[in-house]
Amino acid sequence: MNRTEKHEVVAELTETFKANNVVYLADTTGLSANQTNKFRRLLFQSGISMRMAKNTLVNIAMENSGKDFGDLKGALKGTTCVLISENMKAPATAIKAFRDKGDKPQLKGAWIDSSVYVGDHLLNDLVNLKSKEDLIGEVIGLLQSPAKNVISALQSNAGQKVAGLVKALSER
Repeated sequence: MNRTEKHEVVAELTETFKANNVVYLADTTGLSANQTNKFRRLLFQSGISMRMAKNTLVNIAMENSGKDFGDLKGALKGTTCVLISENMKAPATAIKAFRDKGDKPQLKGAWIDSSVYVGDHLLNDLVNLKSKEDLIGEVIGLLQSPAKNVISALQSNAGQKVAGLVKALSER
């Protein structure tokens, strides 16, 4: 790879890092060509882009992006593939699904909306992350549940008793 090719790779990775808030780093060492193709196919089906790059070029692109990747730069050792997705837990889910057949690929780390996760031991935590929309939905559900309980009580047979009590109280 000559100097101009390296500059092109760094520029492309820099733009990718600037444009995305979800970056995963994984180690695919030990996967055969057939397994790597299956992994790429799984990622593609999940809407995840995968890019192999040299660690030094990834490091330079991280610095040029203007984002603080913190300790994630320390994970740039050995073979590194960069996984980019719009969904924050899709890469973790894909890695876990692929690993049902073995122990590869290994998660090196992830950068999600300025939060850094380093280490393969955090894979299950990343799979179980809840998106902002999920959390908002849960809060709305919790806020609506008391009102739903009152409405359902009024609509049931117990509602007739409650209505009778309200009527009796209003007549007093």
